[in-house]
Amino acid sequence: MNDDKIKNNFHYNKKLKHLARNLRNNPTLTEKYIWTLILKSRQLKGYQFLRQRPIGKYIADFFCKDLKLIIELDGLTHEGKEFEDIIRQKNLENTGYTVLRFKDTEVMKNIEGVQALLEEWIEKYEELHPDIKKSKQKNIIPP
Repeated sequence: MNDDKIKNNFHYNKKLKHLARNLRNNPTLTEKYIWTLILKSRQLKGYQFLRQRPIGKYIADFFCKDLKLIIELDGLTHEGKEFEDIIRQKNLENTGYTVLRFKDTEVMKNIEGVQALLEEWIEKYEELHPDIKKSKQKNIIPP
């Protein structure tokens, strides 16, 4: 597969499709919580997020292609894997994505704070990329 095809499909790795589907079908409580309250159905400032998206050799917890944003939740499965998470994050950032990480406890105990932080990040991104608002508005279906 050539590099242009990978870039045009946001580094989608179809070899991880079945594993990603399994993860989507068996989300953690924290994943369900943030998905339902913030990310599902364009609730977060009108942007579409995908769950468990294969990107390169990784599966991102949540992914927004318009913002080139990956949201990772760090729970029990990340304990003792901090070094691996750093490498993973650097590799994803090297492909052009921003990775925002939240601890499970932060999401469960302070969902409003997590939402505010995400909204603030998006507003800053939109300021730096004014064309993103225009393309986002084309994708929104009026009520």
